[in-house]
Amino acid sequence: MQEALSLLGRYRGDAKLLAGGQSLIPLMKLRIASPSHLIDLHRIPGLDYVKKVDGRIVLGALTRMSAIEESVLLKNDCFMLTECASQIADPLVRNMGTIGGNLAHADPANDMPAAMVATDAEFLVTGPKGVRAIAAPEFFLDTFTTALAEDEILTEIRMSVSPSDGGAYVKLERQAGDLTAVGVAVRLRFSEGGQCEACGIGLTAVGPRVIKARRAEEALLGSKMESAVIEEASRLASEESSPGGDLRGSAAYKREMVKVVTKRALALGHKRARVARR
Repeated sequence: MQEALSLLGRYRGDAKLLAGGQSLIPLMKLRIASPSHLIDLHRIPGLDYVKKVDGRIVLGALTRMSAIEESVLLKNDCFMLTECASQIADPLVRNMGTIGGNLAHADPANDMPAAMVATDAEFLVTGPKGVRAIAAPEFFLDTFTTALAEDEILTEIRMSVSPSDGGAYVKLERQAGDLTAVGVAVRLRFSEGGQCEACGIGLTAVGPRVIKARRAEEALLGSKMESAVIEEASRLASEESSPGGDLRGSAAYKREMVKVVTKRALALGHKRARVARR
């Protein structure tokens, strides 16, 4: 790690970090990115893991998407994350792509950032001055832009989740493996009385960066997730989105689909949370 940080400092602005390469290499092939130097992180030890520490799920930045998809720990404690990973591109990409590379790329149509925002994840980044923590909603600043400094490396992701939480990742795509048209990640937690006491909603592919649907979250807190409440939260999520039109649909169509997909994700997350409490 110290060697990688030293190289980043030496080639400040002229180097790119190479993790799985599933985003960077295609950009280089298209001549959209032309870094003078590549710093390969593969042989840095101790950055590939999925474990539970002090009640929190902890992921190393070099953990492959396929490992997240197949993790027994995550299937039990944060199924939404494995569900999200399973819908990323295709098996070839998931076998190479890493969670750290995916997040640091900050593609506004990526699936995983929505899951991070929904779970209120915390990112640990390492630089020459040490380690600092960045909350997921503050990490993604704009299209392909994060709060990482030029001389910092994302090293770990932490999530405070519970096996009793309900969650879901639902996305709209033209065909399997296509870029996401609309994606919604949901995480829900309920009290013994059945009221929603914690929730997170992340929207992807409907703005210049991943969106945390705060107004929709507020509408759910304290409720028992009645159909009218889910309908209102879905409407608010749609209003919080800011999609642009493209080959996958107009802005108006995507905004309407945010409402539809959010409703589906909330209903599925609610169902799974009820099952988890039994």
